[in-house]
Amino acid sequence: QLQLVESGGGLVQPGGSLRLSCAASGSTLDLNTYAWFRQAPGKEREGVSCISTSGGNTNYADSVKGRFTISRDNAENTVYLQMNSLKPEDTAVYYCAARAGSTCYFQKFYYRHWGQGTQVTVSS
Repeated sequence: QLQLVESGGGLVQPGGSLRLSCAASGSTLDLNTYAWFRQAPGKEREGVSCISTSGGNTNYADSVKGRFTISRDNAENTVYLQMNSLKPEDTAVYYCAARAGSTCYFQKFYYRHWGQGTQVTVSS
């Protein structure tokens, strides 16, 4: 059984940084693409960034380009999201997701596997 566990969320001041981690365990051999989504109160869940393991391709939402960096450690089955220059509008629950295909999508229905989420709050 596949399990995704996020960690690294917390409270940070505007302009600060956080690094989120997503550790995958169980049947991970068929997973090729990991993504980070976020959901703010009263809003739809939106794609933030994704990474394809087969080619190392990455993609970012316009709102986080230049501030967030996604990476992965294949040996550890872990995906990271380095978040810099955080803004109050980045406040949300951040979710890790995974799919078997090698294409990065920002539509949540492409992802079968989800973590429970980690809260990120950006506030002074």
